[in-house]
Amino acid sequence: MSVHPLISPTADPVREARIHLAAAHRLAVLHELEEGIDNHFTVTVPGRDDRYLILPFGLHWSEARASDMIVFDESGRTIEGEGVVELSAQCIHAPIHRICGARVVMHTLQTWALALNMLKDNRLLPASQTAAFYYGHVAYDDTYAGTADFIEEGERLAGVIGSKHVLFMKNHGVLVTGNTVAQAYRRLYKLERVCRAQVLALSTGKPLEILSDEIVAQVQAPPVNDRHPRAERERLFFEAMMRILDREMPGYAE
Repeated sequence: MSVHPLISPTADPVREARIHLAAAHRLAVLHELEEGIDNHFTVTVPGRDDRYLILPFGLHWSEARASDMIVFDESGRTIEGEGVVELSAQCIHAPIHRICGARVVMHTLQTWALALNMLKDNRLLPASQTAAFYYGHVAYDDTYAGTADFIEEGERLAGVIGSKHVLFMKNHGVLVTGNTVAQAYRRLYKLERVCRAQVLALSTGKPLEILSDEIVAQVQAPPVNDRHPRAERERLFFEAMMRILDREMPGYAE
């Protein structure tokens, strides 16, 4: 199978990051993970550790283009491009990038994950194969403290998430991190499906069948002689999603 033309090892890394970030925004619309102009996806500018790409506040995610992305710093200053970063995006994302070393941070209030986080017991349970991949990799912030208007709140959240790559924010939403847009978006997409399945299963009122720790460990262990290592699966997943965009919502690479 050929590589998608917009995913290339020889591509300019900044240009590629812009394209992938725009694609992720549009995919979130297709997959009903977004709230119009709210929530935030950010990517550390390749070659830098203190500057971040983001869609400027006020644009709908369905119209995101690579050329729209602005570059901002932790102070919230727009360094490149036109537009401004929304305050909570600055306060949540920049410290998590800085403290956790995350290259990509995605924060949403997607429906099924939010539904689970509205419950007193919001723990994600390893009751399916896909859910098993998340077990032990989810951090929980159990105290909603209002809107994030100060950098200190992002620093607090960075301390909660630590080395994990998913954060459940009770009464709020979810946040995922990744090394690439492909990795982070795949985590976000599958997380919503896992949360939906758990909420639907709980709605039956019957007990869940939880996988044993031994089975969870077996699921998470890299298979011997795997034909498709995890990084390749993430790439193939995002390539497939971008081909859908090419048909359904073209223009993100402009």
